[in-house]
Amino acid sequence: MALPLAPPLPPQLARSRATLPDGDGWAYEPKWDGFRAIAFVDGAEAHLQSRNGKDLTRYFPELAFEPGRYVLDGEIVIFAQGEGTADEVGRQEFNLLGQRIHPAASRIALLAEQTPARYVAFDLLALDDETWLERSYDERRAGLEALVRAPVDLTPVVLAPGDAEAWLHGAEGVIAKERAAAYRPGERTGMVKVKRVRTIDCVVVGWRPGKADGTLGALILGLYAEDGALREIGHSSGFSAKRKRELPAELAPYETGQRGSGEPSRWSAGRDLEWIALRPELVVEITFDHTSDGRIRHGAKVQRWREDKDPGECRIEQLQS
Repeated sequence: MALPLAPPLPPQLARSRATLPDGDGWAYEPKWDGFRAIAFVDGAEAHLQSRNGKDLTRYFPELAFEPGRYVLDGEIVIFAQGEGTADEVGRQEFNLLGQRIHPAASRIALLAEQTPARYVAFDLLALDDETWLERSYDERRAGLEALVRAPVDLTPVVLAPGDAEAWLHGAEGVIAKERAAAYRPGERTGMVKVKRVRTIDCVVVGWRPGKADGTLGALILGLYAEDGALREIGHSSGFSAKRKRELPAELAPYETGQRGSGEPSRWSAGRDLEWIALRPELVVEITFDHTSDGRIRHGAKVQRWREDKDPGECRIEQLQS
């Protein structure tokens, strides 16, 4: 490809906030529940890059782009069957996206037909021979609106926080962007996110057996501290009885061989609980009520597995958001 930007290009990231920023200097977009993806389009050829720099192109053969020379930032989403468009911000099925990361092309082709994905664009990073990274959000948005057409969707935008409130209750939340800010790849500047509920992404560092033989009782969760250490911050479950029976076998390939039974461990907070350690390679998103002394307390539930999230991005600062 002969574009002014080339992969891997880290996307601009958002800082978490509890409330929406106010003022004329902000624009507000819905938060999407999908795979973040940068689209490099050169002629009729398109390359999709994940937020971690991986090639997603082969997993979504149904996605098509208007021929041209441009680079977009956006999200790959799958809407619930019969529900929603980008304009309506319909309910999205994140778990169906994870099924696409499959080695068999025949399986991918079948899923692409049964549960087709869509690409929702929300930023323009380059056009023809020019990079647009240093342009303001307002300039990039105007260029995006002039460029994007079907089959790509254009994310909605409003300029008043009150108009975005509905997305805090009926969508995944809101992304607020500074209208005068440039696009900063890999940086958490000029953009904030307010999620619908309080959630964080955690590394799965181990698991505890359930009361019934051969079942999982809870996942042991960790976050990386400022010194690089992986700190245990609590546990979470919320799985069905069926998943509790299935998970021990699925987690077995990640076991380190370290385990304990009937004695205190660094993951038992002084209680006698059996634990099985895992390599820090899996990430889950959880919801919770509140924290105390740097640990999750009460109501922690697993919402989804985050195949698209690097464990190193699961930072302790999330507990302060």
